[in-house]
Amino acid sequence: MAIRYQHENRIFALDTAHTSYRMKVDDYGFLLHLYYGGRVYGNMDYLLTCYDRGFSGNPSDVGNDRTYSMDVLPQEYPVMGVGDFRNSALVIRNADGSDCCDLRYISHETKNEKYRLPGLPAVYADCGEAQTLEIYLEDKVSGVRVTLLYGVLEEADIITRSAVLENRGENSVTVEKAASACLDFLTGSYDMLSFYGRHTMERNLQREEIRHGTRSIGSRRGTSSHQYNPAVIIADRDASEDAGNCYGLLFVYSGNFLCEAERDQYDQIRVLMGLQSDLFHYPLEPGEKLVVPETILSFSDQGLGTLSAQFHCCIGRHLCRGKYQDAPRPVLLNSWEAAYFTFDGSTILKLAKNAADLGIDMLVMDDGWFGKREDDNSGLGDWHVNEKKLGCTLKELIEKVNQEGVKFGIWIEPEMVSEDSGLYRAHSDWVLRIPGREPVRCRNQLVLDFSREEVREYIFAQICGILDQGKIEYVKWDMNRSIVDVYSMENCQGKVTYDYMLGVYDFLEKLLQRYPDILIEGCSGGGGRFDAGMLYYTPQIWCSDNTDALDRLRIQYGTSFFYPASTVGSHVSAVPNHQTGRSVGLHTRGVVAMAGAFGYELDPEKLSEEEKAAVREQIRRYKSWEALIRGGRYYRLSNPFKEAFAAWMFVSEKKDRALLSVVMLEMHGNMTVSYVKMKGLDPLAAYRDTESGRRYYGADLMKAGLPMPVELKEYPAYQIELVREA
Repeated sequence: MAIRYQHENRIFALDTAHTSYRMKVDDYGFLLHLYYGGRVYGNMDYLLTCYDRGFSGNPSDVGNDRTYSMDVLPQEYPVMGVGDFRNSALVIRNADGSDCCDLRYISHETKNEKYRLPGLPAVYADCGEAQTLEIYLEDKVSGVRVTLLYGVLEEADIITRSAVLENRGENSVTVEKAASACLDFLTGSYDMLSFYGRHTMERNLQREEIRHGTRSIGSRRGTSSHQYNPAVIIADRDASEDAGNCYGLLFVYSGNFLCEAERDQYDQIRVLMGLQSDLFHYPLEPGEKLVVPETILSFSDQGLGTLSAQFHCCIGRHLCRGKYQDAPRPVLLNSWEAAYFTFDGSTILKLAKNAADLGIDMLVMDDGWFGKREDDNSGLGDWHVNEKKLGCTLKELIEKVNQEGVKFGIWIEPEMVSEDSGLYRAHSDWVLRIPGREPVRCRNQLVLDFSREEVREYIFAQICGILDQGKIEYVKWDMNRSIVDVYSMENCQGKVTYDYMLGVYDFLEKLLQRYPDILIEGCSGGGGRFDAGMLYYTPQIWCSDNTDALDRLRIQYGTSFFYPASTVGSHVSAVPNHQTGRSVGLHTRGVVAMAGAFGYELDPEKLSEEEKAAVREQIRRYKSWEALIRGGRYYRLSNPFKEAFAAWMFVSEKKDRALLSVVMLEMHGNMTVSYVKMKGLDPLAAYRDTESGRRYYGADLMKAGLPMPVELKEYPAYQIELVREA
């Protein structure tokens, strides 16, 4: 059993294949954290120590015992108002204006299935793959009850955490802060790895020591954001790709979030992951509940590479859903960088013909096909086809594209409205806007209030009216601005940011139920909402609006720490690149894009015959490797921020096939040779390079490495396929 409860000492033991988690209900009913890490076999309560800590106060229950203080003890769900001055997982404002909630253990329940969260994305598991522990805590004064949820996926080495807050009292309360996970470390010195960025340069790795005080990351932008990803790693100071203890926390949510890492006065470390407290004041009337989004936890004592593999497996097998969860993705051509807004039906049809000639599976018609949409200043919200611009109906255009042997996809941005639109003129009260103030604009568009059901239903009907017009097999869902004017005409203001995300999830769920065969790719200006919450609905996300191959190497490197390659939308674009002006060879651009769901972002008509032949070969090679890229284990072989080359590889589950990819980043006079050490191979097996025919032993390639050619050109790239010999 993955979950055990010891009645005599009230200890909960959660065990996965390689990890253990321990907590204890003490004599006063407080739920204390004991241990999380590599597999252990004892109770671990001997780790608790109690001393008189002076200004650290003592609960009234303990009488004259000055050695017992919540300001020092490790806790499962720390709250404000009980003498713990560290960061809190929960802050409750009571009807009398006080901020206090004293949670004590009531009971618990174990279930032989993974819990689900109403209205929210969450990890799922088949029967027999997971267990759930529900621990009930309650504040007897306010009547606030907290149900702590623990999902244990034993073989996957995953533990998930969530919390359900319920007002069982007679008066209203307000939730001012709510986290779903807390990890208290009694000892140890750790680094915090986080992933910062900006639009077109997302998820750069930052590693820094957790020092005294609080280090926090988060988002107030209405999305998980380009600036910080809702994912952190807590690692030993000397932890590397292949060695050391490391803990991953991944928030399954696409809106505002807050992660805090604090080193306290006694060198203990507390890490919290949950909802952003700013712009959040969630009232709970008697009988009402609030569900805190889930955090996925995993631990590895074999370094960052193993931790990443555990998250990749969890996301691929227990978070992504539907037809494309584990199916080949179409190689697509997106019209955006090929034509931007200046296209008509003949342009789209010409792109389709050229795509078919190159062996591309799908054409995606991006922004500009609807309403009065000739630029990004108008038209959003008017979801009706501009037949004058296309020169035909959408149904006719789709049929013509399909007749070329190419599938059809389309771009939408349902959450937004342009002020210059029929929808806004008819329903200006449907946007998020503070009364009496001029709104903050971005691209001259405003945000529709998706916390309101009537708004969602109207837009849903409009989008369905489009999708029903023909055989549309792909939808790119975009969201191109942050939320600033947090005010709803119909909703309580402290609930808006949370209820907005529930509305987006509700819309996506209904879309999936109605169109189960459509592949939806998430997008928010590229990677502004690249998170586990969206992956529950969209099994791939446009990684970044930056398609420059060299920048993408770094963006995809940071993305790989939590997210599998199958979720990463990655395209070959034209040069000079439209975001950086840099020119990188077509072969190198292809190698970089093959680290994800592959496609193109260019006008094929502008390619030379030699380049077209190269594209056909790229597609042929990608399709031969697609299953390996989608399902193989991913290994980072270098850090492109620090080393002269970027290298990664995919290895099949049976270790009988591998694909090595390398891009050289530097060239100097009299250049040194770079040796790439591989990972994940069978050390005793012989592998054959399918192109050169050379044989290597797995151990040789992993211990000594493979020398890369020194070529006098910019950014050469190499792909080597290895097949194990019988």
